[in-house]
Amino acid sequence: MNTNLGLIGKKLGTTQIFDEHGNVCRVTAIAAGPCVILGKRTTDKDGYTALQLGYGSREAKRTNKAMAGFYAKNEQQPSEIIREFRVSSDVLEQYEIGQELKASELFKPGQFVDVAGISKGNGFSGVMKRYNFSGAGTVGHGTHEAKRHGGSIGMNMTPGRTLKGQKMPGQHGNQRVTVMNLKVAEVLDEEGLVLVNGGVPGSKNTVVSIRSAVKKTPPAPASA
Repeated sequence: MNTNLGLIGKKLGTTQIFDEHGNVCRVTAIAAGPCVILGKRTTDKDGYTALQLGYGSREAKRTNKAMAGFYAKNEQQPSEIIREFRVSSDVLEQYEIGQELKASELFKPGQFVDVAGISKGNGFSGVMKRYNFSGAGTVGHGTHEAKRHGGSIGMNMTPGRTLKGQKMPGQHGNQRVTVMNLKVAEVLDEEGLVLVNGGVPGSKNTVVSIRSAVKKTPPAPASA
């Protein structure tokens, strides 16, 4: 489980920049933060430790009574999006409720991050698009209208049924996807943008969460 602290943001789209060597870098722009710490989860009360972050703003009249009471308890304004980030107890103690987090405080160029979001939905798709099947492969020997079919889905005698989990046509996309080990190309503090090399799940304005990579060690601090 990734227990590194991160931020909530929105995918703005893709663009390109030039690195220090003049090479073109294809990047995805993410409007990461600023996020406000709305609450904490503690081991004594909740059984785990986490920070509750809020992103954006919401009109008070569009907030239900339960959430309105949650915001009023800490004298905070309603947030558009709320996410929980599992963190260690040491990290939990470093932050206070109401504190604002910016992208430049958590990310820097050269760092690797994991980005999670809802992928683009493709509706009801066949096995060639959904699972990259190769198709029937032939149109001879009596094959009829089976160019993009999945082929056999079971045996006659044993077990005499279609096994569970068989890859077949169905809903494709529109799922939570995490792309790991994306390198941060640049952090624009004034604009609140994080530019990462590579693609990010979802279409434009998709809500994503960006946090330090769990399978990559952070870069060592520069020596004085």
